Amino acid sequence: MDEIITRTAFQKKILIYFKSNKIFSTFLFILSIILLLIFLFFLSLPDVKLLIKNNPETTSMINNRVEIYKKRKLKVKILNKWVNFSSIPELMKKTVLVSEDLNFYNHKGIDYFELKEAIKKNLSKGKKVRGGSTITQQLAKNLYLSSEKTYSRKIKEFFIAKKMEKHLSKDRILSIYLNVIEFGQGVFGVCAASEKFFLKPLIELTPGEIIRIVSVIPKPLRVTPLSNSGYLKWRANLLLNRLLRMNYISEELYNITSEEFK
Repeated sequence: MDEIITRTAFQKKILIYFKSNKIFSTFLFILSIILLLIFLFFLSLPDVKLLIKNNPETTSMINNRVEIYKKRKLKVKILNKWVNFSSIPELMKKTVLVSEDLNFYNHKGIDYFELKEAIKKNLSKGKKVRGGSTITQQLAKNLYLSSEKTYSRKIKEFFIAKKMEKHLSKDRILSIYLNVIEFGQGVFGVCAASEKFFLKPLIELTPGEIIRIVSVIPKPLRVTPLSNSGYLKWRANLLLNRLLRMNYISEELYNITSEEFK
């Protein structure tokens, strides 16, 4: 009788061992798959270090627009003329900052406060009324990603932005951004926008023209800098007030320029 009990106890131990070993093996297998996927994910991220000295020849955004134009059989010429950061008017740089990312020179790619405020406001309104993406995040999306609103795209955007901040200077990030951002159908970069809409070099733009160009950044395919629409006037006055509040322009320049948008 004792022998039978001992044998049964031993069999139970064997079963418990194999069962626990199977669970452990399954755990290791799942962990290996997760680690492999994480490795492949980071391997798929672009080498942003190439941007330290090389200007991008094209962007994901430009390529996407070209494909759309082809499908719609539209003959749209892509205008994208590169200009050195030092040749971009200071007012243009400051206006873009107050428009898109006021804390650009203080954060490390992600503005967590702005992101939190955007989420709170969007949830309260039940729709997206405020964006939380920094200039670095916008650049990551424009250079390398699609415009799809998916979690996977946002995760990639996050890590690419962090890599950019690690390897590129703030001025370099802003320089690339100003040279590739969309300002209209086939128009990319501040230099192309200046020549397309105002038929003059970037350096010759008036404060009002600079405000007009930057005002269309949120809606480049629906609003033109030459417009006198209610939206453009509202956006222009918003930017002028922010510039004045940050002491980026004098009160005199504010008064003169704001007359154009009444």
